[in-house]
Amino acid sequence: MEPVGRRRELAAVRHLVDQALAGSGGHLFVTGPPGSGKSHLTQYAEQFAADRGLRTHRLAAGAGMDPPASRLLGGLAAVTGRPVPAADARTEEIDALFLAVAEGPPCLLVVDDLDAGSGADPVPPDGLVAPPHATGGTDDADLPRDVRLFSRLAGHLAAGATAVLATTQQPTGLPNELRLGGLDEAELSHLVGDLPADALRAVRLASAGMPGAALAAAHQLAAAGSGSGSGSGEEDPVAYLALTTPSRASFLDPDTRLIRLLEAAGTRPLPARTRARVLARLARELLSDPSDTRRPALTEEALSLARRSGSPGTLAEVLDSRLHALWDPAAAHERLETAAEIITQARLAGDIAAERRGLMWRFTALTELGDLTAAEAALTSYARTGELSGDAETLAVVTARQSMLAAIRGRLEEAASLASEVERLGRRAGMVDTARLTGSLRGGISALRGDWESTLAPWQALARRLPGHFFSATAARALAESGRLDEAELELERLLPSVLAGSGPRWLGAVADLAVVASRSRTTDAARHLHTALLPYRGRLVVWGGANTVTGPVDHYLGLLSAHLGDLDRAIADFDAAHTWESRNGTLPWLAQTLTARAEALLARQGQGDAVRARDDQDRARSIAQRLGMRGLLAALAPAGDTWRLTRVDGGWLLEAGSESARLSDTRGMGYLRSLLAAPGQDIPALDLAAGGRGLRAPDGDPVLDAAALAGYRKRLAQLDEALDAADRSGDVDRARDVHRERNAIVAELRRAGGLGGRVRAISAEAERARVSATRALWAAVKRIEAAAPLAGAHLRASLRSGRTFCYRPAAGGPDRWQV
Repeated sequence: MEPVGRRRELAAVRHLVDQALAGSGGHLFVTGPPGSGKSHLTQYAEQFAADRGLRTHRLAAGAGMDPPASRLLGGLAAVTGRPVPAADARTEEIDALFLAVAEGPPCLLVVDDLDAGSGADPVPPDGLVAPPHATGGTDDADLPRDVRLFSRLAGHLAAGATAVLATTQQPTGLPNELRLGGLDEAELSHLVGDLPADALRAVRLASAGMPGAALAAAHQLAAAGSGSGSGSGEEDPVAYLALTTPSRASFLDPDTRLIRLLEAAGTRPLPARTRARVLARLARELLSDPSDTRRPALTEEALSLARRSGSPGTLAEVLDSRLHALWDPAAAHERLETAAEIITQARLAGDIAAERRGLMWRFTALTELGDLTAAEAALTSYARTGELSGDAETLAVVTARQSMLAAIRGRLEEAASLASEVERLGRRAGMVDTARLTGSLRGGISALRGDWESTLAPWQALARRLPGHFFSATAARALAESGRLDEAELELERLLPSVLAGSGPRWLGAVADLAVVASRSRTTDAARHLHTALLPYRGRLVVWGGANTVTGPVDHYLGLLSAHLGDLDRAIADFDAAHTWESRNGTLPWLAQTLTARAEALLARQGQGDAVRARDDQDRARSIAQRLGMRGLLAALAPAGDTWRLTRVDGGWLLEAGSESARLSDTRGMGYLRSLLAAPGQDIPALDLAAGGRGLRAPDGDPVLDAAALAGYRKRLAQLDEALDAADRSGDVDRARDVHRERNAIVAELRRAGGLGGRVRAISAEAERARVSATRALWAAVKRIEAAAPLAGAHLRASLRSGRTFCYRPAAGGPDRWQV
């Protein structure tokens, strides 16, 4: 029987067979998702070829290969009677096999789902990319191995009379490819038989027009007695399919097909119980679109209808969907209470699947609230209910959470092994979230080890694919943790308004990630806003979605922000709270991070005993990081003297130099010092240092100043230098800033007018004034540092050079590098 609605594809198959019978080989790719009719088309091709007298072979998995390295090579070897090439076979051996296939007797070879079960290594073995004449020059290095091999085989087929028909689930972009799409309504009617118009529309919505899915949906309707199109009660075909069609989307991915089907069902006259289920499922699916505002109203109506229905199973289902749809970050206690109600109602209804969902909500809420012992008990109960019902997904979900728990306790190798097991179990169970689930687990392990750079591209890709779900915030943190602070600060500026106004399953994690960026930024505004946003969550854990990812106590992030805002007492209290929780629960990687951050705050505070406490914290953090292989943290805990820091904090400067730490007021000299430290070994002219520019020299043809104007500028510069000195002595930061701004403007004007009558003007007077002013300001700053941090001050005095040019040439006893 010919496949319905595939006229173009049937013509291509017939041409392929006729071509082989005429002595000319060739190939054809047919691509499409499961249920699109690929297998039916290949069966038709085999029958058509047999009717025309052409031999056919359907290739099986490679015989003699343990494990099979390639279905294609094994099948071709079986057809030709040649030995199977080894997995590391040379190109010549493989080409010899391909040539034997092409030059054999006329035949049709069929390979179904060529991209299923292929070698996973995306890098092609030596010589196994297709030649240009086979692929049209396509760069196919990222295709599955068997697809790459097939494209190479295609280059040999013209040598004989062998035709090859291959199907793939994913498009390949290679020549001679036909992509199967959905059937239209008339073609579907012919395929599924006589259905009422509303039932047929429901089938098309549920199947996206794909023949296999459409037949399955029509059979579902027939088995349920819902194909009459009566539009009443539980037999309504649209509502039935809306409630039974599985979602094809990963978490937070929109399944537009299912959403349209649910919207259509919501417009029909339905009993209260059915309408409650339809509205609740629609609200849940709309979580993928943060801009859709219908979810609260839909869940409110659905819950009201469910409670009035008297059906425990309906109420459990609606409560579960409501938690998904609303997902208020602040509602952890409500989630815990609702989870208990879901479990109770599910048990009354005898619905073990709903009970299992309630137990997963209980695990998530308890994790959010920081009760890991009770959370793990809930996870154990969840696993047992899955075993009782024989649900294949349960084991993958449980293993994923076990991987997360192993990672946060520092068993990183075990966590990585469990993540690989999740990948295997998830694919076996057909979970659409498998790749993202395992990706988040491996990304979390990499982050704990300090390998943030490897996580950046995946987070950025997710941010592009799922805008509005705050993946960009995690990408911004990856930038900051990788040392790309300027880029991270730009992302912080872009993202902060939307994150502060947001909500949802990833919101708290996004705020925490931006808190890390803000704590390292050069301003305090973002830190202040984020601190306010995080404060209500004190005492909780930062949990993402269903607790597949957890990134530490909220108190840790509050401590980072408090320290950046200059409230060191509050910061240390926050770190103390995080430390207590982490010690009690054995989350060693987080504990090492908190000890490191608390040590920095203690050194900055310089209270009695703070230096000793800080040293103890650093020693313990270093010990944990060394044993767990936390390379990033070990780099930050490099021995004192490796890195010294001079950073702006709350309108002043914070100097961290080994065991010394000092807060210093904002003066011109501190600004000059920062410029010199940022360019070790470079000579900077006095005018450059004073103006922050590149010297008083303008291109030919610029406007010039007359003598009177120049004299006026010189007089004003002298007055401003005196005013700056006075402001520095009195500590008047605002006055110094205003005077410095005016002085820079005058210097810029002198730079612009750098020639007179075509001659380069002598600027020795301005340069001399800049030298005297910058020298006085710089050494005044060094003197203040010597009083607050003697060792650092001594190093700077030995390393700084002043005069017509200024320079920082590091003397012995200083750091390997400065962070400014």
